[in-house]
Amino acid sequence: DIKVVVLDKTGTITKGQPSLTDVVALDGFEEEAVLRAAAGVEAGSEHPLAQAIVRGARDRGLVVPKVSGFRSITARGVEGQLEGAHIRVGSRRLLNEAGIDASSLEGRLQDLELQGKTAMLVAIGNAAAGLVAVADTVKEDSRRAIAALHEMGIKVIMVTGDNERTARHIAEQVGIDDVLAGVLPEGKVEEIRRLQRDGGRTVAMV
Repeated sequence: DIKVVVLDKTGTITKGQPSLTDVVALDGFEEEAVLRAAAGVEAGSEHPLAQAIVRGARDRGLVVPKVSGFRSITARGVEGQLEGAHIRVGSRRLLNEAGIDASSLEGRLQDLELQGKTAMLVAIGNAAAGLVAVADTVKEDSRRAIAALHEMGIKVIMVTGDNERTARHIAEQVGIDDVLAGVLPEGKVEEIRRLQRDGGRTVAMV
């Protein structure tokens, strides 16, 4: 009876085992300081992307510092205090809402997203310091499974909290046409309800 299958991206289409790929520092900041700050705050999170940053820092020989006042902000990022400075790691929205201008990083951010990487901005104090990027790999059988669903006449949609460019890159690799990107966790539930309402179709979520 199922007419639509909605797939989450991280850990469903992808392996959910991302790794750190890029560290970028703006003038006035060192790459090591950007990565150290990012890893320190992300150590408080259990998200696979956060753990990839922590592993990447340790692999590069850094000692991950202890951060106080850790806080996770849903679908935006994380923040905490490190050595007297407020550290923020996350999306454009996270920095915008804090009144931090990260426009000088926009070009690099878009380049990384077009490569299918998830890039996170890093702010130290009230200044944008740089960014870190991680990449996840598609599961070997994702494309085959999605092709099989298409052959059964089932519409396949990917939903993700990730940005549009990264999401589209992954979707192209596995043959998905429809992408719902930048969706908050509670928004995923609403998207399922909307799909059920539109034409009264039976929808499965993986």
